[in-house]
Amino acid sequence: MDMKVVGSADMTQATSAVDPAQLESYRVLRSRIDLSGLPPLTRAVTEAILCATGDFDYVADLVCTEVVLAGGVRAIAAGAPVVADAPTVVAGIIGCPVICKAAEPLATRLARTTGITVPAAGIRLGFGVAGPRAVWVVGGAADALTELLRRMVDPALVIGVPAGLIGAAAAKDALRASGAPALTNVSQKGGPVVAAAAFGALLRAARGEPHP
Repeated sequence: MDMKVVGSADMTQATSAVDPAQLESYRVLRSRIDLSGLPPLTRAVTEAILCATGDFDYVADLVCTEVVLAGGVRAIAAGAPVVADAPTVVAGIIGCPVICKAAEPLATRLARTTGITVPAAGIRLGFGVAGPRAVWVVGGAADALTELLRRMVDPALVIGVPAGLIGAAAAKDALRASGAPALTNVSQKGGPVVAAAAFGALLRAARGEPHP
């Protein structure tokens, strides 16, 4: 099966300077809340999500450990495949190749023939390309996260933050109960912006870039 890569340039490509607007966003954030007591990667992820969403509830809503995040950073730095569940997640990831199968016609055909949803079909196809020890970034649909757990994909890290009133919180509960290395949140909120922001913070760490 051919690899479908959507998005950005190779990780070895030099990155541009931090956007001044982003720096100002971090300045405003830190004037309103002090997260310096958090472990470094946990702080980086939390601040990235807060800057991306403007939602301070995530300070208490996120669930992750420094050990798990460090494992994800090592995997990214080592070139582990990165798989997203939706094009809307891919759109927020810059400077890293991303596998995304959900928008392909094959995902629609697989969903129709197997009776699963298109997001779930995209996960099946993505696993066929990436295999075990990939980094999964799920922010589009709870069905994708549920399928990911059903596949037993042996991930290096799952960023699992789909949003929605039906199934999202339960899927994230199941992710935490599975014991898989994960960054997730408790509530029904989340979405592609949150998923991409979390991954972006870990990608910067994997490259050795300073936190904004």
